[in-house]
Formats: sequence, structure tokens, C-alpha cells
Amino acid sequence: MRRFHSGSDFRRAHSVAELAAMARRRLPNFAWEYLEGGAEEEVTLRRNRQAFSEIGLLPQTLVACHETHTRRSIFGASIPLPMIIGPTGYNGMLHRDADLHLARAATKRGLPFTLSTVSTSSLEQIVAAVPEVNLWFQLYCLRDPRVQTDLLQRADAVGCKTLLLTSDAVLLGNREWDKRNFVKPRHLSLRNKFDVLRHPRWFKQAVWPHGLPILANVERYLPADQRTIEGAAHFIGAQMDTGLDWEALARLRDSWPHQLVLKGVLHPADAEKAVALGLDGLVVSNHGGRQLDGAPASIDCLPAIAAVAKGKLTLLLDSGVRRGTDILKACALGADAVLLGRATLYGVAVGGEAGAGHALDLLAQELRLALALLGKPDLDQLDRLDLHVTSNSPFSMSRTDE
Repeated sequence: MRRFHSGSDFRRAHSVAELAAMARRRLPNFAWEYLEGGAEEEVTLRRNRQAFSEIGLLPQTLVACHETHTRRSIFGASIPLPMIIGPTGYNGMLHRDADLHLARAATKRGLPFTLSTVSTSSLEQIVAAVPEVNLWFQLYCLRDPRVQTDLLQRADAVGCKTLLLTSDAVLLGNREWDKRNFVKPRHLSLRNKFDVLRHPRWFKQAVWPHGLPILANVERYLPADQRTIEGAAHFIGAQMDTGLDWEALARLRDSWPHQLVLKGVLHPADAEKAVALGLDGLVVSNHGGRQLDGAPASIDCLPAIAAVAKGKLTLLLDSGVRRGTDILKACALGADAVLLGRATLYGVAVGGEAGAGHALDLLAQELRLALALLGKPDLDQLDRLDLHVTSNSPFSMSRTDE
């Protein structure tokens, strides 16, 4: 396994993998496993990276490459790169005000930022601190219609124009690392408590002096004596609507007046339903390998979904993106942009806003260089003929149109 020697200065990291290695050293075990872990045997977690590695690039030579063009139009707004910071929950475990750091890093680079329902900064706090943010909001469908309606009204009131409904996490996947680290909900094992003492820098950046933060978006819905992280976690667990179905999504489509995106699509039949329902976009996603272990990689599923949905709605992808070449491959297979999760969290864990920005800049540099070396300096010129795969790759089975 490749070893990195960049010390603790995130500015010396030359890749997202090096930022991850720094984050592993910075964070206590329970926080690192929360960030990095997958479900059960972590087959899907590993597959997300393996699938990208099985897709090669077929360069053309003698192509002028003094300029590269990477802009995309997403929901009528031009962004400089096909990257969006995706929704991730409880980021305050990694760094105090992590959501604000991520929002600032994205906004300074002209990129959208997506806030999770289970974030540690609220919708209102994000907009107050970063007024120019292109704010997207991720919604978990909740049982109490009053709470869900209020969340949507709050998102609309702060200027959010893009809503992502997460459909693949109404039940949490079997995350065995979480069960190992806690003797009961939110109570660390003795071993993990000792491990926390070995990470004073993390303790200072995330815990001191007020403790770990609460889930700020749902705090107002909790009884006064339950406004703690334990109370918020119990509330979210009890509120997840396991009856979420296409009829519920249709009702949400009718009530939400702006862009609506379905997150958690792997099957082309579901993509066809999303198109028929008049959705504005979908995210090809396996939830970063944290839900159904054994599900295919998101990139494995993208070609079949693009075949039925490309050009009919905005097509996004997440899970496993760690390199600019991963973004290039996703775009060549039909994605309009990618959502970033762990990649920018590694950065924020070791450097706050600047660390998240460094992760974005590394990916942007890699993408631009890869386009030039591929002989396709304009992102819009990419297609599947720029990719090369071995005959035994599962991906090769989906290349039926070549």
C-alpha cells in the first residue's frame, strides 16, 4: 500500500488520498470510522473505487491543449467545474462549524453546496454566514408532515432552489463499526474514550469548549429537555418515513416549487419513473457504500441510467470519487456533474475551510490536466469512445452501443 509522508500540513498533500491519510491520523478512531466506514463486509465501499480503476482512458495525440474548458450548466446556472459538494451528516464531529467551512470553500470557487437535514449548522446559519452560497438542501422524508413542511418552508425562505430527496436511507444500513465503537447510543466504549485522549488536536477543533454539536436543523422540533445529540439522533431515527414511495415523491413534486432531485438511484427502471414524474434531476448513488452491501458501484450503473435519462433531466453521480480522472470518467459516461462527499470531508477534517478548498483545487487541477492529456480539452467533447476497459470488466458488458 502506498505510504504518504506529508506530515500534518494539509497544504503539502498532493492528492485526496494524502488528505485522507492525514485525516486518519488527526481523528480518533470512532470519528474516522464514521467518516470512512461502509456497511457489513464493505464490498460496495471497495467496489466504488475498484470500478473507477477498471475504466481506462484512451488518449488522442497532437491536440492543442493550451486551454481547457470545464464549465457546466446545472439548472440554468453556469458553474466552473462539474463538481458539487454533496450532503453529509454530522460534520461537526470532524471540525467545529464544518458545514460553514464547506459552504465557504464551495462558494469561493463558484460551486454549489448541499446541506444535509442532519447537519450541525442550520439552513439559516449557513445563509447568514455565507450569503452568496448556491445552497442546495437534502431532505429525508419524515413521518410528521408538519416538521417536513416546516423544513421545506425554511429552505424556500433562505433562497434554496434545489432540493435533493434521499430515498435509499429510510432504514440505516448495517454499520458494524458503529456498534463496536459504542456501548449504547452515543456512549463510547472505554477503549474509544482512551483513544480520544490521544487526539488533543481533534478535541480542540471539534469538542472544546461546548462539546459535540447538536443537529441544528431539527433542534427546534425537539422538546426542551431533549435538545441534545442523543435526543436529536432518537428524533431522526423515529421520524424516518419507511413508507416513502413514488406516490409520496409525486406529492413532493407538486408541493416543492423549485428543482427537485431524487438521490439514491441505481436501477434504470427507477430513472425512467423519475423522468415520467417530471423530476429535474437524479443522483446515481449507493450512499457511499453505507447502505446495502453488495450493491454495485454507482459508476457501474451510470451507463444504463444515462441510456434512458440523459438529456431528459440533470444526471449526477456520487460514491467513490477521489480523483479528477474519476470526474472525467463519470462525465464521459453521461453525468453532468458529481457530488463530493468524503473527498472534501478529509480536507475539512485537517484544515477547515482551507482544507476543503485544497481538496476541491486538487480535483480541479487533476481534471484539467487529464482532459489535456486525453486530447479532449473541452469537457463537452467527452464521450464513451474516450474510455478503454478490459474485456473481463463488468463495465464492458454495458457498452452495447459501441
